Amino acid sequence: MESTPSTTTNRVAVGFLYIVFVAATVAGIFVARLEGAAPWTVAVASFTAVIAASLVLSWSGEAGEFLISQGFIVAMIALLQVLPEFMIEAVFAWRRDRDNMLANLTGSNRLLMGLGWPMIYVTAMTAHWLKTRKLLGPIVLEPKHAIEVWALVISSGYFVVILLRGSFVVLDGVVLFGMFLAYLILLWLMPPEEEGKEDLLAPSRFLIELPVRLCVGVILGLMLLSGATMVLIATPFVDSMRRVSAQLGIREFYFVQWVAPFLTEFPEKVTAFYWAKRVTTAPIALLNMVSSKVNQWTLLASMIPIVYAASLAWSGQPIEAVVLTPEHKAELWLSLAMTMYGAACLLKRRFTGVNCAVLFGLWLVQFLNPDAEHGFIHAFDTRRLTTYIFAGLAPVEALVGLRVATPIADLREIRALLRRR
Repeated sequence: MESTPSTTTNRVAVGFLYIVFVAATVAGIFVARLEGAAPWTVAVASFTAVIAASLVLSWSGEAGEFLISQGFIVAMIALLQVLPEFMIEAVFAWRRDRDNMLANLTGSNRLLMGLGWPMIYVTAMTAHWLKTRKLLGPIVLEPKHAIEVWALVISSGYFVVILLRGSFVVLDGVVLFGMFLAYLILLWLMPPEEEGKEDLLAPSRFLIELPVRLCVGVILGLMLLSGATMVLIATPFVDSMRRVSAQLGIREFYFVQWVAPFLTEFPEKVTAFYWAKRVTTAPIALLNMVSSKVNQWTLLASMIPIVYAASLAWSGQPIEAVVLTPEHKAELWLSLAMTMYGAACLLKRRFTGVNCAVLFGLWLVQFLNPDAEHGFIHAFDTRRLTTYIFAGLAPVEALVGLRVATPIADLREIRALLRRR
């Protein structure tokens, strides 16, 4: 079939778009790594590189769904997108900065669920209303997506052991890393998508229409560029972040916990918005966020005790555990309780408007008033209150979801898909 002039023009325009975003990514990396660059300049350059790389990543990832397992490619996208967080935690662990070691893990974890998941629903709801003038029902996941939900339950649930012990040891890192590998292998074994290519937007369709070998090569190249971007900007970004927090007079722990994730998690927000605004792909947007959380609870968390131990060994000191302070425990308990509520919502494979409101409302409360000394209401620690509320709502949501949850049927569906592979 011959290409029409309009089709050829469109393909040239899309190709030029890729060139622009790849150039913006490379330029952002270059400026961020300039010696002597001002902190704000480094932060803006890093932000620009992350935005450009995330858009390229979302396009290539959507095309990749038709070559590799959808769940696997979404997990890889989520992994590449949270690489800045991994590098930030690695820097703090290597420097043995105990005070800030868990700040990014807890902040980014809660930001993904408290702001990211509701953003997906609100975006899909708005797009649905503008198109149909009707309210949006729940976002429904497919049975095969139970893999991601149960991976989230198991990986986050392991932190109960860590919290009760009161320390983070190398063995915990090994166990969590093993969970991540098992999760990734299981997703790899799932079959690729077979339908829906006609619904792809122009940038993704541009890739999938290339010859197969070229398509695979371009997708892998774009993903490698995105991954390299996240790695290369992390270290200068960490140093500039600390200087900026000092200039603004913000406590470093909270700056690392909230301001940094707002920037480093922008890729998830861009990709999620891109998928959610099309409504039909809103489940994939939600799945992207779930995969990011699984990556955080497994690979990101496993890095902390392992890198910390490696730093001690490198300096000739005896290896010891990362002892959790009362503040660390409070942050982790809240993150865990929030995750369990979110996982309970998805065990029924439905994310509703009520779930959206609960997550955002409680997240906003603890964000605006993190402890008794900082926030709008002094002498009142909302972390404990929101922890109790999430912990109480999680079993209630799970019990309510029993009416529509089909875990046995989901397992059979997953087993059937694995056999097809």
